Amino acid sequence: MGVVSPGFHRRRRESAVQLPPGQYLTEDFPVLSAGPTPRIPMEEWELTVTTETGRQHRWTWRELLDLPFETPRVDIHCVTKWSKLGTDWQGVSLDVLLAGVDTAADFALVSSYGGYTTNLPLEDLLDGQAWIAYRYDGEELEPEHGGPVRLLVPHLYFWKSAKWLQGIDLLTENEPGFWESAGYHDYGDPWREQRYQGD
Repeated sequence: MGVVSPGFHRRRRESAVQLPPGQYLTEDFPVLSAGPTPRIPMEEWELTVTTETGRQHRWTWRELLDLPFETPRVDIHCVTKWSKLGTDWQGVSLDVLLAGVDTAADFALVSSYGGYTTNLPLEDLLDGQAWIAYRYDGEELEPEHGGPVRLLVPHLYFWKSAKWLQGIDLLTENEPGFWESAGYHDYGDPWREQRYQGD
């Protein structure tokens, strides 16, 4: 019979966990931002979706909460190489939000309170792949993590999940956002290590 010291616990082996190349696991939720954290009062928050023809669709905070929501459990991967597994969110699927929006666009440029932008193919926001998230781990989303509302696109590097969501412009041609204009990859697939242009 083997001897096991008191207090010995098995560690979860990272090799048994499926991670994108170059990523490491964290239990923390690191806070990384391109600028100061905006503080948006709920009564002033509004989301605007603008089509390629200029037509605008708007939701207030109360109108967003009245929409059907989902509670996705997803893994998230930051371009700075940390990954956090099994994160719990609550929010509105982009499928619900865009159901009544008539568009021929292929791309989206997402904008935040505070001026941040990021670009995505529109197809990556549909078919159950993206949410307008307003709760994390059972609590209101903290401003440091993008509250009151952030975009959640877990299959791409986390800079694509724009914090402090304010607007989505639907476009017929791709337009680079903040980090993409500074040399980050246009798409950002963690499984293909698309961190920078040329990856």
